[in-house]
Amino acid sequence: MPILPALTPSAARLLPGAALALTLAVAGPALAERADRTKPMALESDQPCVVNLAKQISQCSGNVVISQGTLLLRADKLEVRETPEGWQVVQASGTADKPARVKQKRDGIDESVEGQAQRIDYDSKTGVIRFEGAAVVRRLRGATLADEIQGARIVWDGQAETFNVQGGGATTATNPGGRVRAVITPRPGTEAAAAMAAEAASAPAQAPLKSTPALGERR
Repeated sequence: MPILPALTPSAARLLPGAALALTLAVAGPALAERADRTKPMALESDQPCVVNLAKQISQCSGNVVISQGTLLLRADKLEVRETPEGWQVVQASGTADKPARVKQKRDGIDESVEGQAQRIDYDSKTGVIRFEGAAVVRRLRGATLADEIQGARIVWDGQAETFNVQGGGATTATNPGGRVRAVITPRPGTEAAAAMAAEAASAPAQAPLKSTPALGERR
């Protein structure tokens, strides 16, 4: 499924934002890693965790790291609740200076989705990840940045392979209007991708796009 084939990268940079909702379907047949949600969830932190067995709630702080299959989540503070059905619901908190971060591989393909926000919610049953507050989500092909989306709130549905982006949130130095922003590249093997590659080859050399630091590194 192509990503908005009529929307070029240059046009996608400045989407109107004051209360805009934007839904993008991710190109390619792969889904988010399907086995992640059924694998054990590992949790570690610099400071002790409080585990309430009666309420099935764990609360941790201090460079908290959660891993579940290919999913890796880092935050300053984190709460994990277990539902009566046995699924985990995670609420991770960060700050504007040190946001919560998450990364997950897409199933059957060398691509991953990574993002950051002041708060990240993850539901292991549905596989949905919600980014709240100065949210930025990127899709990587290998180590190469393919797409980048910015908004006040971004919802990544790994099973449906869609992003839902909402603007109208807090402004930043790089986004003074608080607008929804998306930079999208054509999927490999298409005519548009070939044309973009040819244009890039004939253009003056520029510094390559870079992704966020590897989530496996300690911050």
